Amino acid sequence: MSKFYARRRVSILAALSGLIASVALFNAPTASAALPTPVSGATARSYLAQLTVATEDRTGYDRDLFPHWITQSGACNTRETVLKRDGSGVVTDSSCAATSGSWYSQYDGATWTAASDLDIDHLVPLAEAWDSGADSWTTSRRQSFANDLTRPQLIAVTDNVNQAKGDQDPATWMPSRTAYRCTYVRAWVQVKYYYGLSVDSAEKSALTNYLAGC
Repeated sequence: MSKFYARRRVSILAALSGLIASVALFNAPTASAALPTPVSGATARSYLAQLTVATEDRTGYDRDLFPHWITQSGACNTRETVLKRDGSGVVTDSSCAATSGSWYSQYDGATWTAASDLDIDHLVPLAEAWDSGADSWTTSRRQSFANDLTRPQLIAVTDNVNQAKGDQDPATWMPSRTAYRCTYVRAWVQVKYYYGLSVDSAEKSALTNYLAGC
């Protein structure tokens, strides 16, 4: 083979490799902004050490005691705001409802193109918060917790995955997508620390074990 054809062959192969890489990148799921980045593993471990350990008490819990979804801006409520934040290419109508877009669910790795397939998960569930100290809060504080866009507390995920999670803590439920578990527990601890919520012993043990690898 002449040097000319050898160089040409190398150039073609390089071009094909670049094209394949571009296609792979284009087809890879994109998570857009997702929830606010939680504190580091080291900070989460420090926060966890400061949380009160207490037995949970669900006496008197009612989901309606945590008003949501509230208006965030214009016609957009909290759910619609998170859908737009967490999606890619999200288009909304005049009432702020998402009419198209793409969403990558961090919990299970599924991609959806219909907003109806997604729930907005309270990373620390409302019932869990109630069990951990929110029973003594004012309604205003519970509303702030249920609609918090500043802390890593709200995220758009596959609806049936969110429903399977329910009100469980990390001792009994974790995202099936293992690559997201470190982010999940860091966020969990940050939210509990910010709001002064307690942890039960099994929950603290699970969080300690997961954070050891973060």
